[in-house]
Amino acid sequence: MDHDAIILGGGAAGLFCAAVAGQRGRRVLVLEKADAVGKKILISGGGRCNFTNLGAGPENYLSANRHFAKSALARYTPRDFLDLVERHGIAWHEKTLGQLFCDGSARQIVDLLLAECEKGGVEIRTGQEIGRIARDDAGFSVEANGETHRAPALVIATGGPSIPKMGATGFAYDLARQFGLKVVEPRPALVPLTLGGEDVLFRELSGVSAPVEATAGQGKTAAKFREAALLTHKGLSGPAILQASSYWRHGEVLRIDFLPDLAPGWLSERKAKTPQTSMAQVLREHLPERLAVTLAERLGLTGPLQGLSDKALVQAEERLRGWQFHPNGTEGFAKAEVTAGGISTAELSSQTMEAKKVPGLFAIGEAVDVTGWLGGYNFQWAWASGQACGEAL
Repeated sequence: MDHDAIILGGGAAGLFCAAVAGQRGRRVLVLEKADAVGKKILISGGGRCNFTNLGAGPENYLSANRHFAKSALARYTPRDFLDLVERHGIAWHEKTLGQLFCDGSARQIVDLLLAECEKGGVEIRTGQEIGRIARDDAGFSVEANGETHRAPALVIATGGPSIPKMGATGFAYDLARQFGLKVVEPRPALVPLTLGGEDVLFRELSGVSAPVEATAGQGKTAAKFREAALLTHKGLSGPAILQASSYWRHGEVLRIDFLPDLAPGWLSERKAKTPQTSMAQVLREHLPERLAVTLAERLGLTGPLQGLSDKALVQAEERLRGWQFHPNGTEGFAKAEVTAGGISTAELSSQTMEAKKVPGLFAIGEAVDVTGWLGGYNFQWAWASGQACGEAL
């Protein structure tokens, strides 16, 4: 065996895992397909890398087993990674909702990871075309660029198929299936939604943005997000929509509260105070002009408020509080920030990320069926799952 562990994938999870294991004295080899490591890190957060979220907890993640992420997240917290960022002298700032970004560039996070790997004597090879991967009693063998590497431990850290222009593929799932691990159907997450049918009218408002509360899912699984929504030439985007998209399923309704800060009965109160005001005028006070006019038209309430019944106003409030959109799809993996689904958590130890049925095989990061919200949560899962695995190698 020429190494103690081979890590496939030089992204956030793979590099962090390598650094942790390397600094524990393990001989680690990282094999990366691209010509450089950390390419997704470099484009994240508008080039400034939203490297964690101060509020990251299990409730901020989707998984077929919502308890799976608890152990790793508890053992490696946002504060732990922030301490590392500060030790490397990287200036940072909190944007909104606990989201932490580099003051400078995402390159600083890649450099941090490379420095930590160097400290652990990690060997990193880029531009690697992975060939046959096999397992025997001694461990794993991996063919790459004509060479065969051997190690008792193999870590799958190749991510999911989101952003294929960055070279992302479903390689992790193929490899997991090769070793008999189940895969939860992968789908685009944190992705814009597309509109058709009667909703097409809203596509004409492309470029209009407003703070809303978006709700996806039904009953106990419903998820609500209060952030900005953006109307696009294809449908709906913006932080609130991207968040909700992870919970939305084909055929379901997406509900948007266009006026989440107004209490029930506000329209009737307004009618009593300024009876001559029209619905469009009232909505203009709270929403962008074009959106206000469109919503008023769709409500079909014209003329001054005094000419409208209280029942009609209550119904208008209810529609504005839960406006129903019927997305006909998403913009797919090409525009998805992450992938939901992945290697089933039922196959893995939540303590070590090791496959229960295949000793020595591990899976971490986005390759696993754990998907975070928008805002640094997926990076925190990369660090936490990488740490748990690195400590176990």
